[in-house]
Amino acid sequence: MQYRSIGFALLPSLLVSALAGCTSVPLQPANSLTSYDGLTKVDGRIRKAEYKAVPEDLNVSKTVYIEPTLVSPTAAQSSIKPADQALVATVVSRALCIGVSDRFAVTDNRENADLIVHATVTRIVPTNATAAGLSTVASIGASFASSSVPVPRIPLGLGGLAVEAEATTRDGKQAGAMVWSKGANFVTTGARMSQIGDAYSLAESFGNDFSKMLVTGKTPFKFGFPKLPSYQKLKSGLGGKPKYQACERFGRAPGLKDFAGSQLGLPPSWTDKPVRPQSQ
Repeated sequence: MQYRSIGFALLPSLLVSALAGCTSVPLQPANSLTSYDGLTKVDGRIRKAEYKAVPEDLNVSKTVYIEPTLVSPTAAQSSIKPADQALVATVVSRALCIGVSDRFAVTDNRENADLIVHATVTRIVPTNATAAGLSTVASIGASFASSSVPVPRIPLGLGGLAVEAEATTRDGKQAGAMVWSKGANFVTTGARMSQIGDAYSLAESFGNDFSKMLVTGKTPFKFGFPKLPSYQKLKSGLGGKPKYQACERFGRAPGLKDFAGSQLGLPPSWTDKPVRPQSQ
């Protein structure tokens, strides 16, 4: 009881410390958007973004085609293995496809889609796998010791991710765009022993942000209580069949298998595999 009380007392301090113990990743445009004009800026400590949504175009659209996410030449020049870069890109595509399925019908026919979505990974900040491993050992050790005191990560070698994406109408008009970056923090981002440990987790975060903007036609960055995910999103996130067959081209989420692996700090490549679908 004494340790539990200490743990609860430390929570506010840990949350405040999380703002300091994080990676700040600058926005990194890759010139993959048709336009960067008219973007609204969001400048946070952990997440930075510039975005634009055109409700009148998004609201009348019913079908969407998701192009496979690309990795920019700049991001590809890093020391991260091509297979790991491809895995991060796969997670972005998968998250986008599942996210937009809340309102749009996802099609595998590009020519007949009302919206065409494409994304580009512009930067992957590598995670220090050694530091992540030490954090995992400390966390598992605390669990065996039956301690209720939360054990944060070692705030060294945290990774990050930068992505940009846009949705264009059938006639090429930009209906939505976003330049986005986010760094891991040592309290809420679990440690995984891989150079893409943090980028893998953040890839889904980007997919959720961008797809939410397309679905609602509004900013996805408002503060408030998070809403429960839809049934289709929950099912797909657990590794079930996605709502639309077109999303199968990005593979299914590893679900509980990956959750178990993340608790042990295992590399994402042990529980998930990249998919390289051919765009049509």
